[in-house]
Parts: sequence; structure tokens; C-alpha cells
Amino acid sequence: MPYIGKEPTTGNFVYADDITTSSTNTYNILVGGVAFSPESANHLIVSLNGVIQKANTSFSVSGSQITFLPSSGTLSSSDSIDFILILGRVNDIGVASSVSDSSITKGKLNLISDSSSAGLTVKGDGSSENGTIALNCSSNSHAVKISSPSHASGQSYEMILPTTNITAGKFLKVASVSGSGATGIGQLSFADAGGITEADAFRISADQNGDSSPITGNIERVDDATFAKIGTGMSQSSGIFTFPSTGLYYIGFTFQIQLDANSDGSMIGQIMGTANNSSYDALSECALSGDTSNNQNQTASIFAYFNCTDTSTHKVRFDVSSMNSNNMKGATNETKTGFTFIRLGNSVWWLN
Repeated sequence: MPYIGKEPTTGNFVYADDITTSSTNTYNILVGGVAFSPESANHLIVSLNGVIQKANTSFSVSGSQITFLPSSGTLSSSDSIDFILILGRVNDIGVASSVSDSSITKGKLNLISDSSSAGLTVKGDGSSENGTIALNCSSNSHAVKISSPSHASGQSYEMILPTTNITAGKFLKVASVSGSGATGIGQLSFADAGGITEADAFRISADQNGDSSPITGNIERVDDATFAKIGTGMSQSSGIFTFPSTGLYYIGFTFQIQLDANSDGSMIGQIMGTANNSSYDALSECALSGDTSNNQNQTASIFAYFNCTDTSTHKVRFDVSSMNSNNMKGATNETKTGFTFIRLGNSVWWLN
């Protein structure tokens, strides 16, 4: 078994001082003139008159005294106790007064937890200091510490580490709790880190005419050298945009219109959303109007917050109507008409 400190040598293997027999069966066991108490009779090899004696049958031990039990009834001065070999003591570690540096190695530790106790307990000093584990640097000149809450807080909770693979960009959160209060047991999990986890942008790459419900033509993800989406990004099919994960999203719609001289000088842009993958409602709307005499350009931006609680049913699209002969502007190297998506946080649930 492992030991704390230097592993002791099993046994002591010393001879007791010579004993001169007389008309008695009980004698003191001395080692170097000092009384010695064996662990038991079984820890002695005793020779009497050239014959090895059987422990607990031919002799017994009580404290530092040995009593012979000869068949003759009583020893005499003519008998000879040839030797008493003491095999040693049962190892008793007790409390070490000192342990040399680095003498306790990882191979000497075998810590086992059970249903009633932890495999390792780090105690406070009984006054003001809490139990603390220090993790040293390679040079043992710096350390970071993990400490228990103060005694005054009365906390005895337990934290269980996550059961899933460790993932970059995540943080630890309490996913579930069994029990409650100061003795609750919390199951930790890896959760999304704070900040923006999804951000994406699309645009139309060429001019379009006429009403569109939804806008479907020439949609491309922004591909400027300075742009990069965050996260998985949105996906779209025939102008219907699907979210990569649930959450509360900011949705922006910027559109630029070139008014035609033969038009009435107005149009309507809308952000449309569905919660059942079928019927769409207007989330945000803007109407543009202007002078048509010189093919004037007009730009508008609208936005909406969309609470996506199910990515298979909650989707958005972008509509334009009352276009007449107006021209919706598009370009492949800059955004004239485009769509922005930013995940702000987790989904919000309301009670109906």
C-alpha cells in the first residue's frame, strides 16, 4: 500500500536481552535494558533449551513480560532461554512530525471517494482561513488558488463537471440542480460565451423591377474582403431565410429605389416573419415616396426583433410592393439593398 512520507521497513528484527532463568515462568523482555512490549506472542521467535517454542501454547505475552508454559509446570535455573527474536511492530504511521520535501509523490497517493466521504478533503485552519488548493507554475514561484466559500455563507453544495466534450469558446453554466439551497448539487455544462454568437449579411447583386413577395433574385452573402460572418450563419432558399439556432435576433432590411418617371413615386418594403413555416406577418414596414422627374434615388432602412424558438418553423423573408416601374438597386461589390441578421441572446419565452 502507499505511504505518506518514507516507506517504513517491515519488522524490527532485534534480539531481546539475555534472560537468566530461575524458579519462575514470567520474565521481563528488555531491549538494550529498556522494557519492550511486542505486538503479540506471534511477533516472537523463542528458543528454550534448544527447542523453538510455539506462541500462545508454550508461552504467552502480556505487555513487556513473557510467561513460559512448560509441561513440567515451572522453569528452573537449569533451563536455558537461548534467545528471543523480536520480529517487529505492526506499522503505525501516526502523525508525522516532519516529511522531507518531495517525499510524497503522485505514485504514493491512492485517493478513493465513497458514498460517505470525498477522496480528498482540504481543511481550513479552524479560524479565518478557508480550505484552499494551490496550483503552482512550473518553477513553483507563482500559484493560482481555488478556495471554499467562507464559513459564514454556510454553503455545502456540490458541482459536477460537464458530461460532454470540452468545446472552445464556451463557458461553464449550471445546467440543472438536484436538491436545493446550500446543499444543492449542480450539473455543469458548456454554454455559449457572452457576446455575439451569430452575425450574417446578404444583399442582392443586381437591379430588380416589380413587386416581390418575397425577394428571391440574385441574393448573395456579402463577400467583401472586410466581411466575415460569425457562427454558422443564415441559410436561404427562394428568399426564405432559416436561422442557424434559436435566439432573439436583430433583423435589418436596407433597400435603395431608383424612382422611374412613369411611376407614382412610391413603394413599400417589409420584413415578414412566420412562426408556423406557413403564414407570414409584417414585422416592420416602410413606405418611400419622392420626385420622379429626374429618376431620383431613395434609400430606407427598417429593422425588427425576431424571437426564434424553433428553427424549423420560425423564418423570415423580405417583401417589396407598389413598385410600379421603380427600380430596386443591387450590386455585387457593395450593398445597396441588403439584409442583416444578428443574434442578440437566448430565446425569450412568454406565457400565454
